[in-house]
Amino acid sequence: MLRPEHSQRPRLVEIRDNLLDRIVEAEREGWLGELEKLHTRLAGAEDKLSQLDDEAARQANVVDLGMPSFSQITVRTTADRP
Repeated sequence: MLRPEHSQRPRLVEIRDNLLDRIVEAEREGWLGELEKLHTRLAGAEDKLSQLDDEAARQANVVDLGMPSFSQITVRTTADRP
């Protein structure tokens, strides 16, 4: 499974919008065989956009805990000793 890059989001939106336009045209013209393929492709494009949005939301919730300094570590270990 390929994971889309966030930089490709505008292109995916363009593809989705194009597919929506083509679906309207296929419905208007009565191209029933084409409709199924277009709906499948639309579902794929929307799924990839959803993946990008989910990944962006996960990255927004990341918390940097930092790295403890040596002095912080030694204070803890020496304070615990009797």
